[in-house]
Amino acid sequence: MPDSVLADPAPDPDPDPAPRARRAGRHALLPPVAAWLIANLVTWLVAHGSAVAYWSTGSRRRWDAEHYLSIARTGYEMFRCRERYANFPDVVCGNVAWFPGYPMTVRAASATGLSYESSAVVVAEASLFGMFAVLWWLLGARLTWATGLTLAIGTVFPGGIYFHAVFPVATGTLALLVCTAGVKRGSWALAGAGGFVAAACHPVGAVAAVMLLSSAIFAWRRDSWPVRCAKAALSAALTVCGVLWSTWLMWQATGRWDAYETIQRVSYGQGDVRQPFDEMGKAYHFPFSDWYRPRGNLPWLVEHSLAAHRAELWLNVTFVLLVSATAAVRLIRRHRLPVEDWAALILTASVFLLPFFAGAEMSWYRNHAQMFVGLVLVRRVPRWMQVVLLALCTAQYARLGAMFFAGVLV
Repeated sequence: MPDSVLADPAPDPDPDPAPRARRAGRHALLPPVAAWLIANLVTWLVAHGSAVAYWSTGSRRRWDAEHYLSIARTGYEMFRCRERYANFPDVVCGNVAWFPGYPMTVRAASATGLSYESSAVVVAEASLFGMFAVLWWLLGARLTWATGLTLAIGTVFPGGIYFHAVFPVATGTLALLVCTAGVKRGSWALAGAGGFVAAACHPVGAVAAVMLLSSAIFAWRRDSWPVRCAKAALSAALTVCGVLWSTWLMWQATGRWDAYETIQRVSYGQGDVRQPFDEMGKAYHFPFSDWYRPRGNLPWLVEHSLAAHRAELWLNVTFVLLVSATAAVRLIRRHRLPVEDWAALILTASVFLLPFFAGAEMSWYRNHAQMFVGLVLVRRVPRWMQVVLLALCTAQYARLGAMFFAGVLV
């Protein structure tokens, strides 16, 4: 009898591919889930070394966090400080120096019955997981040495301690990644929505408008030039609407369209364009440990981390140069960059420079955490460089984290 008759019949194709697709989707989420868990484990170890209870909302509330919580609870307010505090300088007080994107999200989350403090932590951690998930998609959602090491660097990214804090850093960074994903997918609406949220969370997020305006040059390539320019302009306009929405909320509460600009100028001496290299010097030499030093015997990690912001600046400069050099080498060798690489390059450089032009000598390190989007290009760095960068970031993450948990950082 012929072999063809004795052979088992060929298996029928899967009549329903949906289960297979669901399994693939679940497996695709494993690396982001693992990265999020590792990021929390590392941060818990840093908190333990700083003698702080990580699994409490109090450990994640430092300085400006109270302003974000006050906006979530009661909205904006602005008043002369002397009206409430007799011995205070006659400057402007209130919470209009902080943008509403994150606190309004916290307010929405509190509708579930959680306290505002718990809601703030949940929003931050959910945003961090979203960051890893979108980054993983931008990396191709395929586990290799390059993508695995890139995710590992993301778990200890410079300034990333603020991804776990009651601050808008994780939410704003997620929005920048969504903006980048929108450009890659060719969706101006998604890109603009990411830009809107980024700009509504923090002024640094407005750099998305710069990237989106320039996207007419490197994105939307299937369209004609008029359509490319229109998509770039529309997505950038949506980003600007994030700033306008923030201004409108402040005006509704205070009756002033210039509330943000006023408190920045009168109370914080900001609002003008600074010389960036001078501001870098001020940021490097700012005496955090003299300005505020915890009382009593300090844990070893805290005691050896009170000037960690100086190493942080060097590491951030190194990161920007590495991302820029990687893009330049790839552009020279292949004469082109993928859309997401262009977007990540522009955003990374802009996020790095903006705080120094604005004079944020006491907050640049948390603003720079939004350079996380530059990890899209780090996957193209040689493996040995990734390993070195991972080691440097791990050591610095522990030191800057100790400064944060000790309450030294603003």
